[in-house]
Amino acid sequence: MPEPITPLDADKDDHDDLVFLDEQPAAPASSGARSVWRVMIIDDDEDVHSTTTFALGNLEMQNRPLEFVHAYSAGQARELLKHESDIAVILLDVVMEQDDAGLHLVRHIRETLKLSDVRIILRTGQPGYAPEIDAIRDFDINDYKTKSELTRIKLFTTVTAAIRSYEQIRSISNSRLGLDRIVHASTQLMALHGVHNFSAGVLALVADLLQLRADGVLCTQAVSEQGKRSLLVCAHAGCFSGVAHGTLCSIDNPRIAGAIEHALAQRRNVYAHDYATLYFAGKSSRDSAAYLLLPRPLTAIEESLLEVFCSNVAVGLDNVELVSHLHNAAFYDQLSKLPNRTRLVEILDAALAGPARDDATLCLVDLDHFAETNDALGHKFGDLLLVAVAERLQNQLGSQLTVARLGGDIFCVLGDASEVNPVQILALFQTPFSIDGQDVQLSATLGLVRLGEHAGTGADALKDADIALKRAKTQQRAGHFYFSRSMGIEIRERVRMMHALRTGFAQGELFVVYQPQIDLSTRRPVGAEALLRWQTPDGKFISPDRFIPIAEYSGIIIELGEWVLRTACRELVRLREQGNRNFVMSVNVSQVQFRHPLFLEMLRRALEDTQAPPEFIELEITESMAMEEPDLLIKMLWQIKQTGVSIAIDDFGTGFSSLSYLQRLQVDRLKIDRAFVTEITGSARGSSIAEMVIQLGRNLGLAVIAEGVEDERQAQILQSLGCPIAQGFLFARPMTADALSSWLSDEAMQGAA
Repeated sequence: MPEPITPLDADKDDHDDLVFLDEQPAAPASSGARSVWRVMIIDDDEDVHSTTTFALGNLEMQNRPLEFVHAYSAGQARELLKHESDIAVILLDVVMEQDDAGLHLVRHIRETLKLSDVRIILRTGQPGYAPEIDAIRDFDINDYKTKSELTRIKLFTTVTAAIRSYEQIRSISNSRLGLDRIVHASTQLMALHGVHNFSAGVLALVADLLQLRADGVLCTQAVSEQGKRSLLVCAHAGCFSGVAHGTLCSIDNPRIAGAIEHALAQRRNVYAHDYATLYFAGKSSRDSAAYLLLPRPLTAIEESLLEVFCSNVAVGLDNVELVSHLHNAAFYDQLSKLPNRTRLVEILDAALAGPARDDATLCLVDLDHFAETNDALGHKFGDLLLVAVAERLQNQLGSQLTVARLGGDIFCVLGDASEVNPVQILALFQTPFSIDGQDVQLSATLGLVRLGEHAGTGADALKDADIALKRAKTQQRAGHFYFSRSMGIEIRERVRMMHALRTGFAQGELFVVYQPQIDLSTRRPVGAEALLRWQTPDGKFISPDRFIPIAEYSGIIIELGEWVLRTACRELVRLREQGNRNFVMSVNVSQVQFRHPLFLEMLRRALEDTQAPPEFIELEITESMAMEEPDLLIKMLWQIKQTGVSIAIDDFGTGFSSLSYLQRLQVDRLKIDRAFVTEITGSARGSSIAEMVIQLGRNLGLAVIAEGVEDERQAQILQSLGCPIAQGFLFARPMTADALSSWLSDEAMQGAA
């Protein structure tokens, strides 16, 4: 014989698992003369059936054993319920054939089969899935638990409570009017929002249920952080209307206060000839009790009705508190108690749809340098400072404006344009904030948008205000800036381009072309510069001047730059195999790419993977990039030089180079910018700057190359000045890898002829 399940011990920990590996399955209930409680288990997991019968099989509830009916799908349950009768409790899995199979079955049980007495307990193994509150309300679902919650004792407690409820409902089944009133009252209560409204509804509906005048008070037991218990008044009715809400339950009559304390201590309803104290079990020691004056003693049926009603109310109170808590967490900032971003978007949507739209202004308030204050004085101090800012904005701007906190150090003010005045808002920060006896001076920067000029949703209006805020921060801290339509077009075009660039790169729309570099004395090719190009599917070319800055801004340049380097290295290897042994490949490196912490590792890996000879790879950096943080650059260039790669400074002469730093930089070549090449023949200054760069390179022992050479006159002057190498349309336009191979072959043949 299997060993019986150990009797429940109230003193033991109730966190035991549902599966008991050291126990045998319970024997089925004997078919004696005694009646049984019939429990139907509906679940597609056989282990749930076995573990449930393990936990409950040998136990008695309300002096009766349990008999189990098993269904392994919602469809099978439908067939069984056509013939099975006197089912007291249904333990129902929410997710079976479909995600909501359990809820559809509940609808079938309540609406089609008209089984109103059976108690239904929903269970789910998926904590993220929960039935809608409407479903709990409409279909009289008695409880909802995740399977991980249902430890042995909690399962016993839950089923016992359901059976008690079922027994009580059956015992008063002849009083259908009372049951209808309970269902009606529960439905009404579920429609109420907020703990106060729900509590007031409880008192009114209890009086209606008993057909008596509502004279009573409902209190909730609260526990402080120090563990001290107190009673808070949630609602009152009739002769108790003078009791204040939210205060300690200080009722003059000690008999009433004592009755409430007694019901809470006994954890049950207490009935007397002239009053009733109703107990509502809650979570986290937040039990509640209601004191009702009675003109007459209650009948047994009325007491039974109240027991059932109080069971429903207890769950309802918990749910209302939970919903209130979730509502506050979802829509209000927990630090400042102001509306958060989610709630503000709702308010903005309503304002945009209302008549006040044309006169409304939205203002973002960004505290200047708050992060530094937070770091210096600590996060607790920073939180107190944020609360002080919230209070000042609320108290001094007036109740007609909406003040919200969007997170971090950004607040928001919304209201009539005449009230949302940037000068007045900034003036609020002229007075220091006193925090823990310490004065802190803050300033703020504002970004504003006039809703009358805005076309879009509340979320779009916030984005526009943020664009204005960013513009204000770049122009003048402690100032303000209004959003304009042109700013929005500019930002949205940048975002559109960024997404198009990501997509284009993934779909192979970007490619590398190569512009040959020519020895001016022999007119023979000695190298090429790798250049990135982008052609969209409709055949249009996007200028590098447009997409390279966006690639740098978005960070795509890191991935793009590595791809260009590897492509150029592979092409160099291919050209060398074709006989171009002294050919140098130049690759541009952006500032963002160059300063990436893994750039050096990426360079070494690319050289190793492609087997490109580093002595024939040249990296081009801009002059402005070379002069920014030159000490760090000197170290970085030294490390790059260890790989064997050479360095060129591109666009030389367009920046403001320090010659002392230039002398320390381990670069190999200066590249004369095309603007100075053009001046050779098109400016009164002639070749002065180009000549200076060539002379500087000679003095520093650096090679020099000129770019943008477009006519023979320019080439001749550069050669006469001592510039050895040039590139430009005069010699060749940028070309694809295959075209470059063909071009080099033709040049080789012409040279041999």
